[in-house]
Amino acid sequence: MYKAVGLSALLLSGPAYATGIEITVAGEANGTITIDLLEDVAPGHVARITDLAAAGAYDGVVFHRVIDGFMAQTGDVEFGKMGEDMRRAGMGGSDQPDLDAEFSDVPFDRGVVGMARSQSPNSANSQFFIMFNEGYFLNGQYTVVGRVTDGLDVLDAIKRGTGPNGAVIGAPDLMETVTVTE
Repeated sequence: MYKAVGLSALLLSGPAYATGIEITVAGEANGTITIDLLEDVAPGHVARITDLAAAGAYDGVVFHRVIDGFMAQTGDVEFGKMGEDMRRAGMGGSDQPDLDAEFSDVPFDRGVVGMARSQSPNSANSQFFIMFNEGYFLNGQYTVVGRVTDGLDVLDAIKRGTGPNGAVIGAPDLMETVTVTE
């Protein structure tokens, strides 16, 4: 037997639908990476990513830090747009305040998406990274926001960084467009 509930009760009970993003990657890697965002795990961070994506803020942002066997980092909407001074890519965020950590027990497996931050756990803003391989040493230290559901081949093709701390030398791959999906 099903119990009838009002719309407000449904909305208050949790996410009504899964939210995700599709990232169209251009450069050495070409294709689409589809990510399921985990709004039940990190609602504040997922809201930030979807807000920035819906506003087009991620469009044209480069993968500025790519470490082979570890992860690809992107999302600097302040300094990471193609055509900007790439020496500053990775140093910025959005015009919104930093987020409080939303640590969980979701492990950093291959394809997991985490929020980048400075040394302060409550400093994530707009940047995120996607794991090439497992990185369990990150568990409980960084906020997990999603996981790749399609396009791991595109992720694997992203140009690796050869500079200090994984900095990409020359023309980096970029997120041509980032679209919110429902």
